[in-house]
Amino acid sequence: MTVTDATGPSPQPFAPARVVRFIGESRAFWRLVSRGAVLLMLTLGIYRFWLTTDIRRFLWSNTALAEESFEYTGTARELLLGFLIAIAVLVPLYAAFFLLTLAAGQAWTLTSILVLTFLGHYAVFRARRYRLTRTIYRGVRFHQTGSAWRYAVCAVFWWTLIILTLGLAYPFAQSQLERFKMRNTFFGDLPGRFEGTGMRLLLRGFLLWLVTMVPFIVGVAASLLAVNWSGVTSIASGDDASNWLESSGFAGAIVFAVLTGVWLVLSVAILYPIFQAMMLRWWASGVRFGDVAVTSRLRTGAVFGVYARFVGYALLFTLAAGSIVGVGAFLLQTVIGQADSLRAEIVTTVAGIGSYVAMALGYSTIYQATFKLGLWRCLAESLEMSNLERLDRVAATGEAASPVGEGLADALNVGGL
Repeated sequence: MTVTDATGPSPQPFAPARVVRFIGESRAFWRLVSRGAVLLMLTLGIYRFWLTTDIRRFLWSNTALAEESFEYTGTARELLLGFLIAIAVLVPLYAAFFLLTLAAGQAWTLTSILVLTFLGHYAVFRARRYRLTRTIYRGVRFHQTGSAWRYAVCAVFWWTLIILTLGLAYPFAQSQLERFKMRNTFFGDLPGRFEGTGMRLLLRGFLLWLVTMVPFIVGVAASLLAVNWSGVTSIASGDDASNWLESSGFAGAIVFAVLTGVWLVLSVAILYPIFQAMMLRWWASGVRFGDVAVTSRLRTGAVFGVYARFVGYALLFTLAAGSIVGVGAFLLQTVIGQADSLRAEIVTTVAGIGSYVAMALGYSTIYQATFKLGLWRCLAESLEMSNLERLDRVAATGEAASPVGEGLADALNVGGL
């Protein structure tokens, strides 16, 4: 008789596996956004609701989890309707702020900024609810509960702390706001949560903060200390204006300010891809849906590659567009050189506006096709997930949300994918 050892090794937890793939082709996305840019120009921007919908459908449908793709069910008509409702609310609000500012002074300017900031965070939460309820996987809808007003209050509070602490509160703000969003997020009846901590993000990014902010703070302090504040008013006493910059110390302050600004721009340009890769890894690795855990292995080099492609395409487009605009301006000047001044001015103005819009749409197309698509692809393909068998037992719940929040976010320019 054989005796089985009941104390054998315990079963191992389900190991993370790379089960997320992005299967979309870059050429197809280039065609989509290029056609959209042309139609945006022809429709004076109205086509953007259809373009946004097409981009979301492309990204969702080409992101596969365990060999099954996501589905985006939102429509351009919903986005347009939500935008029109938001405009109907915002136009009277803007008019009221304008009249109150004229009547009561600058105090209402600060009040209007605070109210619009609050509305922006409110719209971000409501827009996220809309997008989640239009996202379906295996026939099951995502959805979101919770109060958008409460989220807006929390967001304004945390962003105030971020400003007062020169960015040191940012990791804690992000962890708390993500925790608020995820505990109100569901995939069917499977609740979400967020396990990333602010302290972990702070420790990872503290060196980046030191390299960027300490020279900036020192530079600002040096600029202020270089000014001879007692000599600032000397020009009013009859001093020669040519010597005023030197006697007041403003010449030295300007030098310090320029060096500080150059350092800030260079440090942000170089370090921001590192920061973004770190943020995306931290965020994705903190997402949980019940027992389903996500881990990101996003490489910083991949994010730098995305930025490099965007910059390269943008430079090539700048050279090509600059050459075309230069030749076009020469030919236009030759054609209208004999025309009367009014007609020439009208034609030149229209041509200038058309060139500006075309170049802006060109840069937007490049940004969408290189940066956004590239970052989406890199993040999706860096994900590892465990306990995916839990998704087989999810029950469908939740209802489609109103598109008004998405429209408000679009009207306030705080929208996203």
